[in-house]
Amino acid sequence: MRILIRTSKWAIWSRRFGSLALPLTVLPVFLHREQYIASADFVIMEAVAAGVAGLALFAAVGAFGRLWVTGDRGWGRAVSGLLLALVCLAPFGYLAVEAMRYPLVSEVATDYADPLPLLSPLRVTPTGPELQGRILSIFPNATRRSYPVEATEMFEVVAGLAEARGWQVRTRRAPTTSLETGQLNVIATSLFGWRDEVALRVTGTVEGSTVDMRSVPLASLHDFGESGRRVEEFLLALDQQVTLLLRNAPLAASAGEAGEDGAVE
Repeated sequence: MRILIRTSKWAIWSRRFGSLALPLTVLPVFLHREQYIASADFVIMEAVAAGVAGLALFAAVGAFGRLWVTGDRGWGRAVSGLLLALVCLAPFGYLAVEAMRYPLVSEVATDYADPLPLLSPLRVTPTGPELQGRILSIFPNATRRSYPVEATEMFEVVAGLAEARGWQVRTRRAPTTSLETGQLNVIATSLFGWRDEVALRVTGTVEGSTVDMRSVPLASLHDFGESGRRVEEFLLALDQQVTLLLRNAPLAASAGEAGEDGAVE
């Protein structure tokens, strides 16, 4: 007598839901990054993807219990469904952790008293002193920079770093003299396609120049620490760039003097 061993329907549906959840999770990210869909639609699509991935996870757990009791086939389908569900749910878990780790902010800036103007028609809620202190405690390097470099040269360094990061330049107003102020407004895109407007200001002083920066989320309900990390990382990179610039300046001056001496002789 031949015994028929069935394949667990729980396992079958687990893999089906997992296979469906994967493109539902990944494709909206690319569409959002390329601006084919709005942020509100992106959130809805990802919520649907999370729901389908949750069904895949639920079906996989049910399949394991069913297979253990009945001895049916389907372990491979259940495992694949579980893995696909975990892969799809991992970004949501990451964002949940980041949301708990970082405060809900409407901006991160080096100068809250005189915020840099934005091009986007967005009303930004002023950041209170308490939240400013919390932001500074989490991102201690997100502060104004002062450099012994003229504003005209400093602006080119700042603009070069911004362009190297692939930020989309919206407006560029360079200082024409060493004591003028220049500003650069760009759009930065996060990994998941959310867009932030970043404003950079270079102010000329007698000693050199100062650099201020402001990053404002344009659409997301929570920036998950993206603005603070962006400001801090950019300013630290700027510190390194200016250090190299000042280090090479005496060498260039010495080379110029040597060339002039040789010409005189």
